[in-house]
Amino acid sequence: MRAAVVGTGAIARGSHLPALARLAEEGRTEVVAAVDIDPAAVHEFCASGGIPHAYTDLDRMLREQRPDLVTVCTPPTLHREQTVAALRAGAWVWCEKPPVPTLADFDAVEAAAGDGSGPYASIVFQHRFGSGSRHVRRLLAERAMGRPLVAHCQTTWYRDAAYYAVPWRGRWDTEGGGPAMGHGIHQMDLLLDLLGPWSEVRAMAGRLVHDVETEDVSTALVRFENGALATVVNSVLSPDEVSRIRIDCEHATVELTHLYGHGNADWRVTPAAHVPDDEAAAWRDFGPDVPSSHLEQLRELVASMQAGQRPRSSGEEARTSLELISALYKSAFTDVTVRRGEIGPGDPFYTALHGGVPGWAPAAAVPGVPTGEEVSA
Repeated sequence: MRAAVVGTGAIARGSHLPALARLAEEGRTEVVAAVDIDPAAVHEFCASGGIPHAYTDLDRMLREQRPDLVTVCTPPTLHREQTVAALRAGAWVWCEKPPVPTLADFDAVEAAAGDGSGPYASIVFQHRFGSGSRHVRRLLAERAMGRPLVAHCQTTWYRDAAYYAVPWRGRWDTEGGGPAMGHGIHQMDLLLDLLGPWSEVRAMAGRLVHDVETEDVSTALVRFENGALATVVNSVLSPDEVSRIRIDCEHATVELTHLYGHGNADWRVTPAAHVPDDEAAAWRDFGPDVPSSHLEQLRELVASMQAGQRPRSSGEEARTSLELISALYKSAFTDVTVRRGEIGPGDPFYTALHGGVPGWAPAAAVPGVPTGEEVSA
């Protein structure tokens, strides 16, 4: 698989290129090019990574190199245009989260994927992958621990003013949203992967500390189609940082506690008192440890490419996470319960996650409304 990297910043250097290099050692990928608008940055990236071709023009790279796979590592506002360009050039795409700023953008990308025979665009949701999530997903799907009843999904991180000094952060048009979109999306996506489709959400959001357009904290109540109820908390105001998912089933509680990635040791299964020891032991047997990572997702993506099959974390499977986040914002900013399938063409939250709501939309969108003030809904 001939691969090209678009965007040569920290996520490309720290996650995408190492994963591609590992598969290159196995003879499965070859990184043939990189693209960045900064000539010095892309040439240094290529020199340090042993990549033969450096470009500052994506379309030219696509014409000349004709890669099989393009990994998109740029800020969210560029994802739609770059993903569509790669798909139309015949390349599969692996795009960093957030996938695109809005559901309208996501649907435009899916339209560019064509008739369902590929190429496809897959989103980086690496927390779905690895031995831990695979084991728990199977237990829940088989109802081994009984019905899932109550869940908690927590992404409570800390980001200071220096973090938001980067010009594209904290803005609706360039980052797409605050911690619900840019940080909590990973745990929320994993929760959906484990529990299945959601049905409705009720939420609140606040801009409590940072002088930004977006929220810096949100909370939500989510009902799932299987009847389970969940609480969701997303924050960048939390010095004691943690990522956590907890699911209480009829016969056991399963909990994941980590920060930016998980292995088997980060999962804990606590059986109810009536559960036999041998059954509990089977639930706790996660097998060989395969941590969640970009590498594990890329392995599966390349296998899907070779088989000509739609990969996980693409299409409707990826859209449901963005739809939940869009619904969370709509609920928080309009004080209503939002149901799955409600947000579509004609709904203001389909084309902007702030929905044009005064106090949340950028000043350019709502003349005379100041931004950067404390707001809670």
